[in-house]
Amino acid sequence: MGSVKSVFTAVLFGTTLFVTGCATVGKDFATHKVDQIETGKTTRSDIQDMFGEPWRTGVEDGKRTWTYGKYRWSAFSDDETTDLVVRFDGNGKVASYVYNTTNK
Repeated sequence: MGSVKSVFTAVLFGTTLFVTGCATVGKDFATHKVDQIETGKTTRSDIQDMFGEPWRTGVEDGKRTWTYGKYRWSAFSDDETTDLVVRFDGNGKVASYVYNTTNK
């Protein structure tokens, strides 16, 4: 049943992209708060308060990572992408982060 659902989701996504000419994944987050992040000081709890639940989570080089992002692709206009990847140290504080956007 799971593979049928996956195929249905892929077909629905492809149809939507074909019909509308655009697709969006991820979710909005408070980009204006990125400059409040302080490496070595800001905690996981602080990040969650600022940006909410991450869109994706993972591990990179042994460090827990949270990703916030919104990605919009369009056949009729410029793509719009915005993402924030936060890496936490073993104490739950920000070890590093990267913020990128195509918005000017």
